[in-house]
Amino acid sequence: MADVDSYLRLITSYHRGKPKFAAMIRALVEPLVAIQDVIAHLPLDFDLDHAIGVQLDVVGEWVGRNRFVRVPIANAWFSFDYEMRGFDQGVWYQPQYDTPAGITRLDDGTYRTLLRAKIAANNWDGTLPSAKAALEILFPNGETNIIVLDNQDMTITFGVAGVIPSALFIALLSDGYLPLKPEGVRADYRITTVSGPLFGFDVENKFIAGFDTGAWGAEPSYFTS
Repeated sequence: MADVDSYLRLITSYHRGKPKFAAMIRALVEPLVAIQDVIAHLPLDFDLDHAIGVQLDVVGEWVGRNRFVRVPIANAWFSFDYEMRGFDQGVWYQPQYDTPAGITRLDDGTYRTLLRAKIAANNWDGTLPSAKAALEILFPNGETNIIVLDNQDMTITFGVAGVIPSALFIALLSDGYLPLKPEGVRADYRITTVSGPLFGFDVENKFIAGFDTGAWGAEPSYFTS
């Protein structure tokens, strides 16, 4: 990237060494160099991995998902006294946005993760594997696993096994912020009540297991009420 000195070096020998001429060129070029620097930094400012605040809001407009939720998400704030709302799970209260009813505005970290998943959802090809891949973006640490089952009766079941996610991400998953089902198909959600595989007969893997290993799956309201 050119700086002011690189332009001053272009002064011809006739004017070189003339302080007033050099000062005039500097005064003319400095604003242009500053504009170039701003323009050069724009891709980084609006990069999904680096954007913050209003820049991230603009990225969300391009993707098609703003950071405000339709219905306040209750019981997801950080607290020492409640399971699943401690460190790395509870969300800090934002008094300028949140209400006593719950969270209304997603923080940058949560919003960035949701946008990554929304980008994948925008490119969904209608298959179960790609729906599973998009939903798993919500849980980038790989400790939470998604199961997608087509029940062949116009319903689809999304199962969540592994580490139980935070109440906030459970709400984002179940409230339809990632529309990954055909129109007219009803979606059900079952989330493990104990970190580990879900209970199921005749299956033994990291997603589903039998007695003494698998846990019953509960509806999202079990974790957010």
